[in-house]
Amino acid sequence: MAERMKRPGKVKRFYDYSLLAAIIFLCVFGLIIVYSSSSYSAELKLGDPLYYFKRQGVILAASFVGMILVSKIDYHWYSKLTPLAWIMAVVMMLLTNFTPLGIELNGQKRWLGVTETLSFQPAEFVKIAIILTMALWISKIGRKIDTLRGLVVAAILGFIPFFLVAMNNLSSGIIIAGICFVVCFVGSKNKGIYLFGSALVLALAFVFVQFGENMVEAGILESYQLERIRVWQNPEAYPQTGGWQVLQGLYAIGSGGLFGRGLGQSIQKLGFIPEAMNDMVFSIICEELGLFGALCVILLFLFMIWRFMIIANNAPDLLGALIVVGVMAHIAIQVILNVAVVTNTIPNTGISLPFISYGGTSLMFLMAEMGMVLGVSNRITLEQ
Repeated sequence: MAERMKRPGKVKRFYDYSLLAAIIFLCVFGLIIVYSSSSYSAELKLGDPLYYFKRQGVILAASFVGMILVSKIDYHWYSKLTPLAWIMAVVMMLLTNFTPLGIELNGQKRWLGVTETLSFQPAEFVKIAIILTMALWISKIGRKIDTLRGLVVAAILGFIPFFLVAMNNLSSGIIIAGICFVVCFVGSKNKGIYLFGSALVLALAFVFVQFGENMVEAGILESYQLERIRVWQNPEAYPQTGGWQVLQGLYAIGSGGLFGRGLGQSIQKLGFIPEAMNDMVFSIICEELGLFGALCVILLFLFMIWRFMIIANNAPDLLGALIVVGVMAHIAIQVILNVAVVTNTIPNTGISLPFISYGGTSLMFLMAEMGMVLGVSNRITLEQ
């Protein structure tokens, strides 16, 4: 009797639920910290202690739905829209920097829109556009990225958005440069040029710190950037101006001890740290949850980066792997910069903590990036 022919097994695809769980935990934790750090100032300014919490919650809910929808899209479809996304990113930054549509707050034009309430930070869109652009370019030319043509085109594709963003938002410019560097480094076989470039950047940073006044006179540095360097070197010398935020953040970290004052019990958020739910939110975490809580948050980010590495290593092709690498670079660089600023390891750059700091634009585009990563994971074949 002839053996029955077995039907071919149905293709099973992977979906990284571990990463999804980490995203959900960070977002929920972020909501709790946003409420804890903003309730006092929201009550004083707006008469509603839940104001920032409710806004962030609505944006988070919409962004989460968007993330799930993006994760179901075949990431190869993005390649068709990537050139348009790069052009849109450049146009948005041109409109922000050189037209009345660019809204200036605190002396810098970082927002694009018609009013402060109807605006967003286009630099967040630029980050996604540059991730897709670099991933698509390197996946198309492969090992030719090490040739002069490959390097020049990659440099042009990265430098134009970097320059336009860095004009008014140096911190986001640094992140964009970092994304380009990491994606090119991973996609390249010749690592020497990137190691040389890293050494050159460190040398330039040393020169800027040591000869800041000369750089301002030459028009290379702005006076406010030099002031940030001086504050970083000696915040106690500027206790009522630029050093105020740095010192209050350090006081918050120091007073938290090992296990913190307790959730919601921060003293520094009571008007001492300006807008504690934004760039300095990590100091509130340290004060309320202590060193233990801060380490738990950092470990969760490290777990997320590990999941990115697993997905990138198992991605079906180079395009998918480099998209994940670009997102990983974005998250890692932004977390490192935020923690370094709060602990006064580097000068203040005004960078938010991903998923935790208050900010609708940042959260929406971060969740879109997470959707892309989950989409790549969903194309990994487990069994056939």
